[in-house]
Amino acid sequence: MSDIHKFSVIDDTANIGDGCIIGAFSVIGPNVTLGAGVRVHTNAVVTGRTTIGPGSEIFPFASIGHKPQDLKFKGEPSTLTIGANCIFREGVTINPGTEGGGMVTSIGDRCTFLVHSHVGHDCHIGNNVIFSGASTAGHCVVGDYAILGGAAGVIQFARVGAHAFLGGMSALEDDLIPYGMAMGNRAHLTGLNIVGLKRRGFSGSDVQSLRRAYRLLFADEGTLMERVEDVAVEFKDNPIVTEIIAFIRAGGKRPLCTPRDAAAV
Repeated sequence: MSDIHKFSVIDDTANIGDGCIIGAFSVIGPNVTLGAGVRVHTNAVVTGRTTIGPGSEIFPFASIGHKPQDLKFKGEPSTLTIGANCIFREGVTINPGTEGGGMVTSIGDRCTFLVHSHVGHDCHIGNNVIFSGASTAGHCVVGDYAILGGAAGVIQFARVGAHAFLGGMSALEDDLIPYGMAMGNRAHLTGLNIVGLKRRGFSGSDVQSLRRAYRLLFADEGTLMERVEDVAVEFKDNPIVTEIIAFIRAGGKRPLCTPRDAAAV
């Protein structure tokens, strides 16, 4: 049984799971699905074709599922899919997809979006991601365990690799490799996310392999793709380094974020 405050507004077509708690003056719109145990605090809005997984929590003045901030949007039936046990703090905004971007915005499990974070239309956010008041424009991809620092911004179509860290107040206009760390306006690669790697239990040998691969990838000799091929051969049996190689080879609409100076970790 759910606990729904008498001053909340719940559309008749909304699907409210068992054990949900919905506070006063919150609005749950048509076509919304809330999984079991979702909590929506006072003065929050969930609307659009939005599905939120079980155990997630939405704080006051969050706006989840309103139409995309894209002038080309014409009311197409796009969706927003959010996984389990996510947290959306005060003032967070999340937009669904558009016809020009695949019609879906997706967020994985156990993600945390701190105050005033924003996820633009057609973005795909992995699992265990943290936005610390950060924003992504449309069509961005953010890998598992990535962290975007306070007031950081990511340009449209950019990719942020798994376990990467983008420093506070940084403006990222390039693709950030997995396990990488970038800072600055316009952000540049400053090394590896060593603190994050240690916190998540990566071994010393894993860290050393990543250090060597990083130095080789961003050395001065040859072209980037020549260095990529050399690293791919040397670390062909290392799944962590292989993940970085795959990210670079896959490419995207943005160039790769690189160091300003000679590579050093």
